[in-house]
Amino acid sequence: MTLPMTVPAPGLPARVRIHEVGARDGLQNEKSTVPTEVKAEFIRRLAAAGLTTIEATSFVHPKWVPQLADAEQLFPLVSDLRGVELPVLVPNDRGLDRALALGARRIAVFASATESFAKANLNRTLDESLAVFEPVVRRAKDEGAQVRGYVSMCFGDPWAGAVPLPQVVRVCKALVAMGCDELSLGDTIGVATPGHVRALLSELNEEGVPTDVIGVHFHDTYGQALANTYAALQHGVTTVDASAGGLGGCPYAKSATGNLATEDLVWMLRGLGIDTGVDLGHLVATSAWMAGHLGRPSPSRTVRALSHKEQ
Repeated sequence: MTLPMTVPAPGLPARVRIHEVGARDGLQNEKSTVPTEVKAEFIRRLAAAGLTTIEATSFVHPKWVPQLADAEQLFPLVSDLRGVELPVLVPNDRGLDRALALGARRIAVFASATESFAKANLNRTLDESLAVFEPVVRRAKDEGAQVRGYVSMCFGDPWAGAVPLPQVVRVCKALVAMGCDELSLGDTIGVATPGHVRALLSELNEEGVPTDVIGVHFHDTYGQALANTYAALQHGVTTVDASAGGLGGCPYAKSATGNLATEDLVWMLRGLGIDTGVDLGHLVATSAWMAGHLGRPSPSRTVRALSHKEQ
């Protein structure tokens, strides 16, 4: 592929690690359950496209996320992938037990930056939820696992509205203090703008949270995901969450259009001369394949554009 033309911009990282979330964050929002074998094939195709961090599943109670009730069946089907990290989400000690028993060594916990979302999603206060995560993180670290801390509602909350920067920083510092190796700053309802992104990253740095432990997770509700990603890259962030084909969404914002599509991200990074190790053509074919299984077109503009050219 000769397009996009590579035109580097000053001050950007040479390489970005894409944290692929389509198989977990994407598929958990589907109304219908995707067969386990299809999920496994999806992950294998993503790995073949060059993605090296693929969030595989979530060890939550099936009652809460029935779409991922097959975690025990799925993980062994993909755990033999070489050179691929397969993070899994765990909500509590029981989830950690299940994950560790299958050999998972990259664990993620899911915290909130706001009281309202902590209550809605976790049925706890913000501080109570952090107290639940502390022994989970500690035990995961004792078992030699790497731990990622997701922080949702970093840029806005559907109930509380704007979220003060110090409130987000407090949660991030708590997760780092309890042992999280990496943070993922979530724009859960897709309301962030580039200036807001730069301000939060700067405040985190000023409060002792270094850029190299920070990843960003943007939703494209208002069409700002790539602009926000670019702002994060300018700040030095090198880990970006994205979802193949733009799978996923937010159940708390009906207008949300889902996660930043991995293909759209790769197209932009390729044009900037930033290495990802991802074969865009292979990735587009994988997302088109999954869209066929889901029975609808991919929302990714890059998938649509390149798939149309091949027809």
